[in-house]
Amino acid sequence: TLKLRHYLYDSGKIKSYKYDIPIISIGNITVGGTGKTPHTELIIRELMCKHKVAVVSRGYGRKTKGFRYVETGDDFHDVGDEPLQIKRKFPSVTVAVDSYRKRAIDTLLSLPEGERPTIILLDDAFQHREIVPSTSIVLVDYNRPIFQDSLLPLGRLRDIPQRIKAADIVIVTKVPWYDESPDPEKWRKILHLEEHQSLFFSRIDYCDFHPIFPDECDSRYVYSPKAILFTGIANNTPFVDYLVGKYQVMGVLKFADHKNFTPFDIQRISSLSDQYPTAAVITSEKDAQRLRYNPDLPDRLKKKLLYLEIKVSIL
Repeated sequence: TLKLRHYLYDSGKIKSYKYDIPIISIGNITVGGTGKTPHTELIIRELMCKHKVAVVSRGYGRKTKGFRYVETGDDFHDVGDEPLQIKRKFPSVTVAVDSYRKRAIDTLLSLPEGERPTIILLDDAFQHREIVPSTSIVLVDYNRPIFQDSLLPLGRLRDIPQRIKAADIVIVTKVPWYDESPDPEKWRKILHLEEHQSLFFSRIDYCDFHPIFPDECDSRYVYSPKAILFTGIANNTPFVDYLVGKYQVMGVLKFADHKNFTPFDIQRISSLSDQYPTAAVITSEKDAQRLRYNPDLPDRLKKKLLYLEIKVSIL
């Protein structure tokens, strides 16, 4: 089915659209865990000083439909956690959600000249064949090379691995600290890349801890030697490994990616926190977006809730 779909697009039997404006697609061939959001943020930082940048995402998990601009005060239920994270980090950047990417691009390009973007980033759009991007970036997890994986449901591939040949740029992400200089030729062979395709490597940089509720946070927890960790992200292993080196970790709770924390989930976190009253409670930056307006969080938990900011750097 996947091969037939790609054939129909490649042969022109299903129409694709090109635009005069530069459009950068950032995506992957696997389901989650390659670091699309921090890489999108990296590209925004590089471009925003010279361009009027807009980001288009489908807004995974949102309960609204159609086209919608993302505002810093939005609830993640309405726009999705990752677009909301991007908007809060870059308030001056236009962020929009729409599962129909062409409609979103057309809407942005219909804006008055002073508001119209000069470059558009398409988040998680490698499989969205209707739009032909100017540049296509594909992310591959260092620990799960695509040609050593299987299609869903046996593996984590959402597309055939040969589709990597459609990428202009491939970034091998989450390079571990012990591999200081990954071998490009080795990885070109592993990924079956062609000569014209650019290959880069990136690493996660862990930054500062921030309170999710600044007005209610007890700053003493920032300096606590103990921590409880919980995440709702695709792969929490690097996150946990980093924090194990900094804290005496008293407990770890792992939830599904994009988890909408229920009262029962909050009770599990609170109960573990109550067992270790002096421990900070730490989660990921993406999870923080889904907790800010959660009505079930008790005040005793809010004062110790922190998130760990991450960035990526190109090696």
